[in-house]
Amino acid sequence: MPLPPSATAPSNGVLIRRLLGMTWRYRLGCIKVLSIQILLLTMGLLGLSLTGLGIDYIRHQVQGGPFPTAKFGLTLPHDWPPVQVIALLAGIILLLALGRALLNYAYLISINILLQQQLVVDLRAVIYDKLQQLSFRFFDANSTGSIITRVTGDVQSVRMFLDQVLFQSVIMAVSLTVYIIYMASLSPGLTLACLATTPLLAIMSLWFSKKIQPAYAESRTLAEKLVQYLAESIQGIAVTKGFGREAENRAQFAAANRAVYDQQLGIFWRVSLFSPAVGILQRVNMIVLLSYGGWLVIHGQLPLGTGLVVFAGLLEQFSGQVNNIAGVVNSVQQSLIGARRVFEVMDAPVEVKSAPDAMPCPKLKGAVRFEKVEFSYSGIDPVLRGLNLNVEPGQCVAILGATGAGKSVLMSLIPRFYDVTGGRLLVDGIDVRHLVLDDLRRNIGLVFQESFLFSNTIAANIAFGHPGATPAQIEKAARIAAAHDFILQLPQGYDTILGESGNTLSGGQRQRLAIARAVLLEPAILLLDDPTAAIDSETEHEIFEALDRAIAGRTTFIVAHRLSTLRRADFIIVMEKGRIVQQGVHEELMRVPGPYRHVASLQLVDGSELEQLKPKGGAA
Repeated sequence: MPLPPSATAPSNGVLIRRLLGMTWRYRLGCIKVLSIQILLLTMGLLGLSLTGLGIDYIRHQVQGGPFPTAKFGLTLPHDWPPVQVIALLAGIILLLALGRALLNYAYLISINILLQQQLVVDLRAVIYDKLQQLSFRFFDANSTGSIITRVTGDVQSVRMFLDQVLFQSVIMAVSLTVYIIYMASLSPGLTLACLATTPLLAIMSLWFSKKIQPAYAESRTLAEKLVQYLAESIQGIAVTKGFGREAENRAQFAAANRAVYDQQLGIFWRVSLFSPAVGILQRVNMIVLLSYGGWLVIHGQLPLGTGLVVFAGLLEQFSGQVNNIAGVVNSVQQSLIGARRVFEVMDAPVEVKSAPDAMPCPKLKGAVRFEKVEFSYSGIDPVLRGLNLNVEPGQCVAILGATGAGKSVLMSLIPRFYDVTGGRLLVDGIDVRHLVLDDLRRNIGLVFQESFLFSNTIAANIAFGHPGATPAQIEKAARIAAAHDFILQLPQGYDTILGESGNTLSGGQRQRLAIARAVLLEPAILLLDDPTAAIDSETEHEIFEALDRAIAGRTTFIVAHRLSTLRRADFIIVMEKGRIVQQGVHEELMRVPGPYRHVASLQLVDGSELEQLKPKGGAA
């Protein structure tokens, strides 16, 4: 579905603000996770300081000199034996290590609950809810593979933003600030010397981020194409096997799979080159530390343990956090690309919805009137052109026309799968746009040419539109649809679980279940989209018996091409290029030249068929 430019390509800044707004809903969990990280940072610094203090204490015991102290006001007992002092330090460091291990465990549990169990689950639910609200226009314009990828993989990209970008960035910022302050308190000059390469590292990271983003976008597109090809291959497996195209399909899938691999491999090589470049700069810092820091220790301007050793530990951790910049940059690009695609779904306009002042309609009579109805998918090429049609309650109208004539679109407008782009569509004298959408659709039963059944029990499929239906109501609908007898012959009867799309049933059985599903609602209007097109003549007779019972007393629209179906209607309309070009009953239309008589003549097969096509009052 064409999206407005602002929704198609929002800037990274806009995406980040929206992601931060989404994160705010989980602020308590975020605060908990960040608090654990701050505790881990504090305990790590404390352990490092105690290690340096221990080194200075040992040096003091060996060489003498002033009694050592450390940051945070840490000191050691003057009157304890050295062995007890060292044992005390070792015990505290061990307890800190155990405490950090427990906190790391708590961190992993907390972040998993926050991200995987809350954010991802909630976001998928939001997207799925939005998909249920979107009109057919959205699904016409977006492939199944694309939609599945957005609900699954792209949602994980939002998780990645929170975990590997937001949390890591906050932790990195806090850690780097603390490390710099601590190092500066030990030796400002050494700090400046060791961190001189940091601005260069920041410039490299920004440059790398800009260069790698198009590659990640291309990778996501290729992955989506792979999913789409896989979905189509599974759906069309019968066609593939029927034409012996397995080898060609394997080759095409391998090519698509290889394209994804090659693209991701290219990204991997770029990231792999960036990380060592960062590592080289870090090694330069260590060279400066050993040379300049060693000189300060030798000249007595910096303690060995609480000075140089602690500084080295801080610099190592500082370098480790800086090294994470590459990972954060990598995650930023992946998460923003995925988030953009998630927000495209969330921002897609809900074109068909109930108006704020919509009228409830718990039960309709079924009068349907088209007044100069126009419809266009794109707003440019009209599909329906000034269509006028009046159907009284209980009438059955058959619709005949070539592919693209507008038959299915005409019926899709009644339950508001699409809204008219011109004119009005009235039900019981009320514009359908002024009725509560759910009420309108509950008054309409639908049977498609290829009826979809869910992987559930037969009873659940019949009661799909009326989940609260009793077993008696379900059985009544099945009897009307001539489905009760074959259902009882199945292993578990109404509790038999169907395979995917009901593929364990015959075409006629699936259609009868679809009819039962439609009539269970006791709809005022019934829409039948060529329900006998894909079944044989014998099954057609069984379906017609079911349809005759289902149609009784209901306003019915039926798209049909077989004359045996058309003759059952109260009147027939013939459509061409979005217009009604003929209208009347079978006998009337057979008396005049036109597209109806032409279609009828093509179906003349034998004498019995000829007798069926003759008008009651004379020869055809």
